[in-house]
Amino acid sequence: MSMASKPLLTLEDAQRISAAAGAEARANAWKVTVAVVDDGGHLLYLQRSHDTQFGTVDTAIMKAHAAVAFQRPTKASEEAVLSGRLIHLALPGVIPAEGGVPLLRDGTVIGGLGVSGVRSFQDGQIAQAGAAAL
Repeated sequence: MSMASKPLLTLEDAQRISAAAGAEARANAWKVTVAVVDDGGHLLYLQRSHDTQFGTVDTAIMKAHAAVAFQRPTKASEEAVLSGRLIHLALPGVIPAEGGVPLLRDGTVIGGLGVSGVRSFQDGQIAQAGAAAL
């Protein structure tokens, strides 16, 4: 009998992802918080611009967590709510704002990335840049 195995997100992966997201934010002069969580939604790495509002910390973590929990970008919930499917607002852990993306390796969700601090679509742009580093 063999045990199943799966890929995992390392601290080095999280740092590389966060660095790429941070570079995208700095290139646009955006002040944000970047959170990387593991496949259980637990915080692995956090990066916050020194003068970003502290409310972005929890929001970035929640976006990353929601991306793992629902295995899709938080943009999907934002679009659902904007199109009138308000049931998404009642689902536990849903963040209906772009900026959270699942991190995949070989088709398996190994973690999530959340960004908060600027407009929703800008958070999403930064998150995509970070995820691309994986």
